[in-house]
Amino acid sequence: MAIRSADSGVAPIAHDWRRALLGVGAGVAVVVVLVAIAALLLSGATLASDESALARVSVQPLGGRIEGIQAFGAHGHSIPLAVHDGLLTPLRRLTPGAQVSVDVKVRRPGWIGWALGSEHTVRLTLHTPLALLSERWMTVPTGSNVRVSFSEPVDAVSYYGASGGVTHRVLSDDARSVSLGRQPATGATEIAVAPRPWETLGAPQQVSWFPPSSSPVMATIPAAGDDVSPTAPIYLTFSKPVSEVLGEGHPQLSPNVPGHWREANSHTLVFTPSGFGAPLESQVRVRLPSAVAVSGTGGGLSKTNQVAWNVPPGSTLRLQQLLAETGYLPVDWHPSGAPVARTPSAQAQAAVDPPKGAFTWRYPNTPGQLQALWTPGQWNVVTKGAVMKFENENNLEVDGEAGPAVWSALLRYVLADRRLHEPYSYVYVHREVPETMTLWSAGRIVETSAANTGISGAETELGTFPVFEHIEEGTMSGTNPDGSHYEDPGIKWISYFNGGDALHYFDRASFGFQQSLGCVELPLEAAAEEWPYTPIGTLVTVET
Repeated sequence: MAIRSADSGVAPIAHDWRRALLGVGAGVAVVVVLVAIAALLLSGATLASDESALARVSVQPLGGRIEGIQAFGAHGHSIPLAVHDGLLTPLRRLTPGAQVSVDVKVRRPGWIGWALGSEHTVRLTLHTPLALLSERWMTVPTGSNVRVSFSEPVDAVSYYGASGGVTHRVLSDDARSVSLGRQPATGATEIAVAPRPWETLGAPQQVSWFPPSSSPVMATIPAAGDDVSPTAPIYLTFSKPVSEVLGEGHPQLSPNVPGHWREANSHTLVFTPSGFGAPLESQVRVRLPSAVAVSGTGGGLSKTNQVAWNVPPGSTLRLQQLLAETGYLPVDWHPSGAPVARTPSAQAQAAVDPPKGAFTWRYPNTPGQLQALWTPGQWNVVTKGAVMKFENENNLEVDGEAGPAVWSALLRYVLADRRLHEPYSYVYVHREVPETMTLWSAGRIVETSAANTGISGAETELGTFPVFEHIEEGTMSGTNPDGSHYEDPGIKWISYFNGGDALHYFDRASFGFQQSLGCVELPLEAAAEEWPYTPIGTLVTVET
């Protein structure tokens, strides 16, 4: 019994030691785990926003030191950074609101590095600052400056001013608002902002302002009465929600421009043209189902249910570019940049806003008389002749005027990738004795012939004129200098170029001096050879 009693005393002691050792081991394990967790959680880097830089990076307490920092855009392209005192500043401009990923490579302290690795890379994702309008539809007392506020400070703003030009301004630090100055009582503009100096201007945001009024007020972009390009969208913005102002009604556009209306937001309707948009040299009018208040010419409000804009005529320079492209001019045109897209909207927009480029002569040995007649960007007889030829070739009224019908046909002609496959021809007549007619075509002189011009009292007028009528055979009649009447049937190879003056065959015993009543008479063989080269639109120069 004594022996059993001694054994029972030793066992509890050993058991207590084992429990104590296990407790210590567990505690150590917990400490190790906590240290490991702390090392994992506190051995990286953190990124915080900054008022001037892209971000501020800092190393966590157990992080060690930063080995390197790299930034990438949403599509993986590298973004160079300047790093100073933990501030990250992009070295190229970024778009507001863009996603940026930053890789921070951290070298851990040695006592952590042996267990967790000497280097650790943390990827942090952020977005560049984006400033939004605090208020998009404002009531502004008449005569007051229009002040626009933003959700955060901005560095630069750009907007369309009252004169229609673009105003760009760099603001002072921490500016959260900008004054647009005194504007028309009712107005709207698009304003783009850059929140930081290293950001580009963001997407334009529309802001509208209205004077106090008991009736709904409407502002438009472009301003009513202004010029509008054929494919430009038209914005109608109301001081109250669209549903309250128009109910279930819809605006009506005239003429019937292809396109569609959409509700851009609760206060704004937008019409976006499609195809060629509004006709050139026309007036576009919007009629509303109910009257609204709009600013009148005197600055006050007046109630109306319709507003209008003017679509300008096509540019002479663009007309020349297209006529050159399609082979109707003696010059070629080469754009400085990418060619205008072969789409209706792009071609219509270029009609009023022509691209830059250069003209070159299509043929060698172009006569100096023809070169002297050509001026890019200015209406001239060379352009008029080309328009007349285009009109004749495309079954339009031949008047030499580039009106809406000509523009519509020409734009469609270009989109169909059509081209005139005829040589460019030109005729010049010398009135000095011996008088001659010279036919030049596609870089060479096709024919030089003796010719007769008008006698005293019926002289052939000096100048350059396009052929307006082309007849293989006809009757020519008129009045002689003595007042008597003449009528000559069977005249062949007639090309009228100035009133009753024409190139044509006439049976004479000789040629080379003044014998006609204003026409340029040619021998039969010469007239027959010249006539196919002088269709409607061909230029004829009569010189001394």
